[in-house]
Amino acid sequence: MGDGSSSSGMAGARRGAVRGWPRTGRGWLSEIGDAVVSVFFPSGCRICERLLTSASRVPLCEECLASFERVPDIICEVCGRPLPGLAQKDGEQLLCPACQDRMYAFDRARSFAVYQDAVVRAILLLKFEQIEPLGAWFADQLAEVLRVEGERLAGDVVVPVPLHRERERERGYNQATLLSKPLARKLRLPHEAALLMRTRARPDKQVLSLEERWESVRGAFATRPGIQVDNLRVLLVDDVLTTGATLDACSRALREAGAKSVIGLTVARAVRNPLPNAREW
Repeated sequence: MGDGSSSSGMAGARRGAVRGWPRTGRGWLSEIGDAVVSVFFPSGCRICERLLTSASRVPLCEECLASFERVPDIICEVCGRPLPGLAQKDGEQLLCPACQDRMYAFDRARSFAVYQDAVVRAILLLKFEQIEPLGAWFADQLAEVLRVEGERLAGDVVVPVPLHRERERERGYNQATLLSKPLARKLRLPHEAALLMRTRARPDKQVLSLEERWESVRGAFATRPGIQVDNLRVLLVDDVLTTGATLDACSRALREAGAKSVIGLTVARAVRNPLPNAREW
């Protein structure tokens, strides 16, 4: 999530590029008004610039939304990494090399789409321009991912991966909360945005190697004193899973605080190894 974000100048420039877009939650009358405006004064898709003609507050066209490549059905049982061409043997879990080595502290991780092409641009819009309707649309897709797998991904509480307080103050919001809040509402579960905190900021270096990415989050998260986690099944929400390092570090903090299970949920995931020295088939 924020581990790979740009500098404050870039963030500010991107935020400033959108004029008049809502930055706070609004009532249903405002939402109806937006829908009417979108019909009579259509604007362009924020990805392909095709004219938007549907009565939707999501600033992307149906063609771009449909182009997001979903994570395929054949995946690692734990981290959700696509494993094309492999077949599951009876009575055995289908696991990638990293998960065979029990690398992660979360129980499972699942994503809606593969992190490439149009979905990358959509996530940048969410991250730097605080487009809440897009966050709600992505939350609907994550809710469907949960529905398909049922009890295996059950949760008691929804928690966003936190930004460091300085980064959140600089940006003005946490993009993971734009996903986790509508997801909790859809699932009718408590939303605990303050349960986790990031205690150490990300290094100033903009591009981190995979080893540096893991090192930058190791021990960087903690639960807030006085907040109960004991025996809770946590749905941990972020925008992108790249190495899995951030979800792993947050999961370790939650496990240490007594969480019963942690399920990582992200809009997209990169198809890559978690570490350069991770073994392959």
